[in-house]
Amino acid sequence: MEKEQITQTSMELAKLWENSGFLDGDLLLLDHISAIPFPKEPRRMNFILIALCTGGKVSYTMDTQQLEVCPGDILIAGERQVVQDIQPSADIDGLCFIVSVKFFHEIIQNVGDVSALFLFSRSHPVLRLKERDQQIFKEYFTVIRSKIQNDANHFRKDLIRTLLLAMFYDLSNVIYHFQQTTAPQSRADVIFTQFIRLVEENCKQIRRVSWYAQQLGITPKYLSESVKNASRRTPNQWIDNYVTLELRLLLKNTAKSIKDITEEMNFPNQSFLGKYFKEHVGMSPSVYRRK
Repeated sequence: MEKEQITQTSMELAKLWENSGFLDGDLLLLDHISAIPFPKEPRRMNFILIALCTGGKVSYTMDTQQLEVCPGDILIAGERQVVQDIQPSADIDGLCFIVSVKFFHEIIQNVGDVSALFLFSRSHPVLRLKERDQQIFKEYFTVIRSKIQNDANHFRKDLIRTLLLAMFYDLSNVIYHFQQTTAPQSRADVIFTQFIRLVEENCKQIRRVSWYAQQLGITPKYLSESVKNASRRTPNQWIDNYVTLELRLLLKNTAKSIKDITEEMNFPNQSFLGKYFKEHVGMSPSVYRRK
């Protein structure tokens, strides 16, 4: 059988859908999920999607994992994840935030701000919310939509950044309490979580998978197998993800020179840093900083 072609789904495409709020190509709000033209072919996400189902249900596959979303469930889909086999019921409905990767990186202030939410969503992309948490999500949707529509406010985008970060924290709190009350994690999940914590703390200086395996007292092969089973990504992909995130934050939030950032991130020289950043972000550090 011929392998299906994976189509990219971008913000440019998403903004053509019926929407109740659109901000500078960076944020899209949909107050009716039913307005989304669910594709028949596999789609790779080039943005971050957070949606609350309020009616009906939908089944789909994300990164080979079969999932179903029902009323009261929140769905989180991250950058580069592949969604396919979408089967919505006729009465599907819900609220949806679509955030560009660029805007997402503008919102977060440090790596720890998003670890709980988006790390958890890799292995648990669908989560049932209590009624109170559903109401909080709806309130965020309403107030953020009102801020988008008020284009006379000089600080509109800054307000929206702050509100989205607050929403991320509230969702992370839901995840924290969920983790405290659920059954024990599998061995792969435990290793994955420990690995990510180590990467958060050490990625500025160390990017060797063998070092992380040694810290965990396991072989590099077993670490790779465990991380891939838990997250469907390799340890190197996670390390690159966090290193790139740190670089983005340093370029965005500090006035440090590229030379100083090169030294802080333990790259051999500025040229190597530039090639690494361009490979993962698509532009040079200096261009990223200007933008």
